[in-house]
Amino acid sequence: MTDWLVGLMESLGAPGAGLAIALENLFPPLPSEVILPLAGFTASQGEMDLVEVLIFTTLGSVIGALALYWVGALLGRERTLAIAGKLPLIKLSDIEKTEAFFHRHGGKTVFFGRMIPIFRSLISIPAGVERMPLPMFTLLTTAGSLIWNTIFVMAGYLLGEQWHLVETYVGVGSKVVLGLVVLAVVIFVVVRLAERRKGRHAHRR
Repeated sequence: MTDWLVGLMESLGAPGAGLAIALENLFPPLPSEVILPLAGFTASQGEMDLVEVLIFTTLGSVIGALALYWVGALLGRERTLAIAGKLPLIKLSDIEKTEAFFHRHGGKTVFFGRMIPIFRSLISIPAGVERMPLPMFTLLTTAGSLIWNTIFVMAGYLLGEQWHLVETYVGVGSKVVLGLVVLAVVIFVVVRLAERRKGRHAHRR
């Protein structure tokens, strides 16, 4: 991974870092926690301009987010409901609650979601499904991405050859977020199965 990123930045410079971040949005297994500090370190060595790194990585974030936004927009509400209706344990009310939440807190969700591992990519799809106004989505995505990117690029820039420490510490946070997501899914499944059993038991009576 590191060798590939280094080669990309050596070949393309700051636009290469932006391309890597755009791909990270589309393929979350590519971690921004590695790409951004490495870009910062490379800039500290004088091989890339720091301001250009911040501009291109933020541009890459926005391009990747817009691609996923249009995936959600093309999918649309009706297709989303149709797909959800075929999934086990999912109710129409679940989708309606999600929609209601997004209508109330969509702006904050998009902005802060750009700074949360895993959700950084996923949040763009429901924004597209709900057709959040594109200028607002772009503005919030740019602002949130700029903050996130600046923190990690500057960390790599200041840490120098110790840039990899960023990944070590942030990786713990990513695992915590992933663990909470898994726990929430497990609780959801358990509760929904319990509701089904109660419903069948009541029906038999």
